[in-house]
Amino acid sequence: MALDFPLSFVANRRTVWRALAVGGIAHAWPALAQSTWPTKPVTMVVPFPAGGGTDAFARPIAAQFAKHTGKQLVIDNRGGAGGTLGAGVASRAQPDGHNLFMGAVHHTIAPAMYPKLDYDLERDLVPLIQVASVPQVLVVNPKNVQSPDFRHFLEHVKKNPGKLNYGSAGGGTSHHLAGELFKLQTSTFITHIPYRGAGPALQDLMAGNVDMMFDGLGSSAAHIKGGRIRAMMVSGAQRNPAFPDVPCSTELGLPDYNVTTWYGVWAPRGTLPEAQARAIEEIRRACQTDEAKATWRGQGADFPNLTGAQFDAFIKAELRKWAAVVKASGAKLD
Repeated sequence: MALDFPLSFVANRRTVWRALAVGGIAHAWPALAQSTWPTKPVTMVVPFPAGGGTDAFARPIAAQFAKHTGKQLVIDNRGGAGGTLGAGVASRAQPDGHNLFMGAVHHTIAPAMYPKLDYDLERDLVPLIQVASVPQVLVVNPKNVQSPDFRHFLEHVKKNPGKLNYGSAGGGTSHHLAGELFKLQTSTFITHIPYRGAGPALQDLMAGNVDMMFDGLGSSAAHIKGGRIRAMMVSGAQRNPAFPDVPCSTELGLPDYNVTTWYGVWAPRGTLPEAQARAIEEIRRACQTDEAKATWRGQGADFPNLTGAQFDAFIKAELRKWAAVVKASGAKLD
């Protein structure tokens, strides 16, 4: 897939090429570009605690990255404030090519939810590659919610406004907004309980401390299969191949409830285009290994493989979409 680089990079590369040619070593450029990155371990900030959806995709990538490059990809979990604390840390990291950020859909929601962020997603971070996309799934604690199917569940929620609650990875995350959108489209009221990441929220859901959760299928998949939580509905127009028995929102009468949790990698603004291109190459390679493909399938995920300008355009569309949802639902931070 072609990458769009700024004219300054093209010009600089031509300058370097001419300089190498003068010295009689122009032939060394391809080897130089391929061999100089990474020169040390790469740090990837994951802005949620271990055990959540972002972490579930970051760690397999890290394992494959190390295998192919011989350098570690160190996961730095920085949870809090719906993923915005970690994003702020990543935005201020040195743009030396050895700092990356694994963000998610939550970071296109945050600008509409948080009045004062200490970073700007479009100004301070460069989108590299979208690595996974999974539908949202409505999961419940089977002891707290004993409805046999979604229709009985919805009837129960409508008869008991405010008595049931749902956990999220934090205010302004896709988990939160998925819940607010569900309330808006079903004319129901359930209480939002924010956590410092999907991992802690899932633990409390399994413990019965919250009743339900609107989660990315990736982080819930193993717990659904293990019977610790029960899936009531997956968002979108079709059932997910990994969970063919779980009805989709369209067939349940909610055709506009289409919430996808996606994950991607950014670099701090100012990272050299050469390092950006190599990072994209190695992350794509990691996602296309047989091991990663099996992990993605097990979590009901796709590998979108959007890079550079395409990923940037997708992010801009998501920013507009979620700003409209926040305005229509009146969602606020708890």
